[in-house]
Amino acid sequence: MSLEHDDRPWGSYDVLVDAEDHKVKTITVLPGKRLSYQRHEKRGEHWVVARGTLTVVLEGDTFTRNVGESIDVPRGAAHRMVNDSDSPVVVIEIQHGDYFGEDDIERLEDDFGRADA
Repeated sequence: MSLEHDDRPWGSYDVLVDAEDHKVKTITVLPGKRLSYQRHEKRGEHWVVARGTLTVVLEGDTFTRNVGESIDVPRGAAHRMVNDSDSPVVVIEIQHGDYFGEDDIERLEDDFGRADA
């Protein structure tokens, strides 16, 4: 059962665990959508692909991850999830660090007009 659900222009996320030292989400990225190119000051992330094929942009380099594969996003690293396919991609995101609030997002680029100035 989800502790929190949030719809976003690129898809949605559900919070599964919200603990003092980590947070776990399922993130669904809709076909042809991508999250903002962003970074976090207070947390790092570990992503595991549960469904589909994910394109990852990490510090300007592009990687592909398939079901069961993972990638680490270090604290402070610029990153983005991209779904170039025709079906939804589902990612399990494990956050680790000092703080897990949604206000610890610095958007460098955004398809939906939310980039920080």
